Amino acid sequence: MTSTAEPAAAAREPSWWDRQGDLIMRRPINEWTFTHMNWLMPTERVARGPFRSPLPFDPHPLDLTYRFEDADYSLAELHRRTFTTAFVVLHHGAIVHETYPGAFAGPRTRMQLFSISKSVTSLLIGIALNDGVIGSVKDRVTDYRPDFIGTAYEENTIADLLDMSSGVGDLETWEVADSGIKRFEQAVMGGGDVATVVRGAQRRAPAGESFNYSTFDAQILGWVLEAATGKTIAAYAEERLWRHLGADRDAYYWLTRARPRTAIGAGSFNATARDLARLGQLMIDDGLANGRQVVPRDWVRRSRGSEQPQLAVGALGPSGYDHYGYANQWWTLGTECFQAFTALGVHGQYLYVDPTADVVIVKCSAWPTQDDESRDRETVAALRRVADHFAITR
Repeated sequence: MTSTAEPAAAAREPSWWDRQGDLIMRRPINEWTFTHMNWLMPTERVARGPFRSPLPFDPHPLDLTYRFEDADYSLAELHRRTFTTAFVVLHHGAIVHETYPGAFAGPRTRMQLFSISKSVTSLLIGIALNDGVIGSVKDRVTDYRPDFIGTAYEENTIADLLDMSSGVGDLETWEVADSGIKRFEQAVMGGGDVATVVRGAQRRAPAGESFNYSTFDAQILGWVLEAATGKTIAAYAEERLWRHLGADRDAYYWLTRARPRTAIGAGSFNATARDLARLGQLMIDDGLANGRQVVPRDWVRRSRGSEQPQLAVGALGPSGYDHYGYANQWWTLGTECFQAFTALGVHGQYLYVDPTADVVIVKCSAWPTQDDESRDRETVAALRRVADHFAITR
């Protein structure tokens, strides 16, 4: 029997609707979209709570230079070379430097933080464990999400996902049109079934043995949290985290277009740079904010480094640059628990925390591409230099 189907139909060019994720992330459009995600997607508010605790302001000129690839650069050059949109530095909990090079950015602007959201999800998991609504990191995903029975995630524990060691899914790449992360993005923005995309991921390695950076792992953590608490991730974040920080503004998660709508706990949190800096200070202060133990101290320490050899700095393999290690949904930068660590998001989002120097640095950016190893290395060199400056001089 001869087919009458048009051969070209199967190979049609992706429509605008299919490609919207690519379009909104291109420069210079992304400077606008990264500060206006609530204009583009449905959202759920994370209210700031009944009180505001202003950050002390102690401005300090930063005319320092950092060295990268045998050349010295100023911070102004860093911002130009790495498309900085917001840059906030705290020392001893006070704002010592603040600038907003982005065309649409300012102190009250809520920034799209991409995978910094994963580190926020980790904090919420730690709170839920302390609350007793999650029993243990050794619990299986399917204890909370039985719809993952029969999938590659069936044997995974919460701990596997926290350390990106599920062994499920391919190398996360944005350049391959049909990669898992691109199908995930298309489902999120185009009205598809996000859970079906995640449940379809295949096992590639034994659970708990090797690192493979995975948005799917972090997204499942958010769903586990929602199932355990009976609340949306936004509602739980508001109740148990955000309202205790003294934040300047409400934060928000944007949601999938398809119903039932779900937040992307792996990448849709939006907050001001100052409020994000408050989260960094929370990590320096062992989970304390305004006299309250918001995040358990042991959970904060767990996020500063891991004793597992596959998570050590330089040991992550092809899905992590060799100047990073990993722990608890945070990227680590040293072998000691008080050395610097950072939350990261694509297109150049950083929440850099140096407990020894008592320095927090927020850098939001609008890189032309999701990942850029050279810009990342340059940024880390600059952030280390800023932290070292305050460690030495103040």
